[in-house]
Amino acid sequence: MKVDFFDFDLPEERIALRPAEPRDTARLLVVRPGEELADKGVGDLPSLLDPGDVLVFNDTKVIPAQLRGIRRRGEASAQVEATLHMRTGSDRWLAFMRPGKRIAEGDRIHFGHDGNSCFLGRLDATVLEKRDGGEVLLGFDLSGAFLDEALHTVGHIPLPPYIASKRDDDARDLSDYQTIYAREEGAVAAPTAGLHFTPNLFAALDARGIERQFVTLHVGAGTFLPVKADDTADHKMHAETGYVSQQVAEALNAAKARGNRIVCVGTTSLRLLESAVRDDGTLAAWSGATDIFITPGYRFRTADALMTNFHLPRSTLFMLVSAFAGLDTMRAAYRHAIETDYRFYSYGDGSLLFRM
Repeated sequence: MKVDFFDFDLPEERIALRPAEPRDTARLLVVRPGEELADKGVGDLPSLLDPGDVLVFNDTKVIPAQLRGIRRRGEASAQVEATLHMRTGSDRWLAFMRPGKRIAEGDRIHFGHDGNSCFLGRLDATVLEKRDGGEVLLGFDLSGAFLDEALHTVGHIPLPPYIASKRDDDARDLSDYQTIYAREEGAVAAPTAGLHFTPNLFAALDARGIERQFVTLHVGAGTFLPVKADDTADHKMHAETGYVSQQVAEALNAAKARGNRIVCVGTTSLRLLESAVRDDGTLAAWSGATDIFITPGYRFRTADALMTNFHLPRSTLFMLVSAFAGLDTMRAAYRHAIETDYRFYSYGDGSLLFRM
């Protein structure tokens, strides 16, 4: 399909720079294909679901994966930035480097140093490979838990570009850009639909008899990359790693068998389940890397509903929601959201989409 089909105009003032407070006071647009749009709030979620329905959350935890430092090559040096996006070994990460033209294989990178001040911490790496689009493979001098500790010392929360271009990250983002149930470290972007959930909302869902299950997909920085191709067939997704446990698979199979709905919280949960589902529509334990790319025409076999935020024009995420609820339906929903002042993107409002 032509990528232009997924374009729309979004006024700058619709981009949220901070989340709603409390988080569960954000707005929620309910989209049922063939029915009128309904303006609700995130706090209304329990009443929109039935007892026995299952919410599927991504429990990945955002790490401080934005690194700033100095590239050294002989006597020459330059300031660079790296955004880690997928771990490939105890001491190795794939990363997007800026400016990519200043990077070559064999370069030494000294992170935690801006060239004007003393070292804030010590974290050195070597560029082992240089790939297309500014992507490199970094081999760090530290590994395992020592590398993790160093990242927490010198790294920054990797705010999405549409927020980072307007303000620096700060102490609030350490909690704001993390779900309350985050557990498995490894993401460089938050599963943002989950940011709306609070202990009070969990209590209300429990009282309603709504079940919760957790899967893990470590969200990579590739989620922020624009689609540069003219046709969706020419776009390549970056892989992300994750897993579904046997216990979760059995719980979701049981919900389906009794006629209840599976409701994915976030596109990451949905993409992971669609990667793990078997040909007969059932789930089993699964782990590995997925680069699944969902566009209109895709046949979903797991989720019946999807809670998600509002996404960028021409993005793979807007393509996914258009596949889920219908392109015309989502165009109308986004037009309504823009006209009625919904807040967009990671810190913005949410939507509850029912599958067409």
